[in-house]
Amino acid sequence: MALQIGDTAPDFQAETTEGPISFHDWVGDSWAVLFSHPKDFTPVCTTELGYMAKIKPQFDERDVKIIGLSVDPVDKHSGWAQDIAETQGQAPNYPIIGDADFNVSKLYGMLSNEVSGDAGDRTPADNQTVRNVFVVGPDKKIKLILIYPMTTGRNFDEVLRVIDSLQLTAKHKVATPVNWQQGDDVIIAGSVSDDEAKEIFGEWDSPKPYIRVVPQPGR
Repeated sequence: MALQIGDTAPDFQAETTEGPISFHDWVGDSWAVLFSHPKDFTPVCTTELGYMAKIKPQFDERDVKIIGLSVDPVDKHSGWAQDIAETQGQAPNYPIIGDADFNVSKLYGMLSNEVSGDAGDRTPADNQTVRNVFVVGPDKKIKLILIYPMTTGRNFDEVLRVIDSLQLTAKHKVATPVNWQQGDDVIIAGSVSDDEAKEIFGEWDSPKPYIRVVPQPGR
């Protein structure tokens, strides 16, 4: 069955450009972003890996670890990293998994269990479904799943925005409205009764009884 938000992120052991890892141990008490690619030396993915490297400090500030994946062996990733540095101005500064045996792609539902053979014989189009972003919390639960087509580059600024929301709503009994950004007003979670809300938040604006708007907690 396909993974869903709230499922435990499958654990795995894999070789990466920074050595072998056991995924849950690698995540530790941090948050994590796993983002996948159908093949090395693909044009859209090249831009994505370079941009992720440039904004990695913003993930570091949020205690979020980054890890990439490509359906090719690790020894090919170094050549791709050179191309990324040359064309994007920044080489990957985070580990990239070599998934030539398709193990992680299958565990995360990106490739079917029937896939087999030599990864080198497969084209990017054969692996076009390996274009996911998974955000994993410190509890190892999946908090976000995004799936993109090969022809559309991912918006990692949006991933940062969502992580800000996830971390805020994990700490406070609120939800974030459409297009929310840090510092904007938030909505009291529907699971909170009015009596409890009064104890926590005091007063709120309420355009409708089910919409209770308050300033972002902790600001």
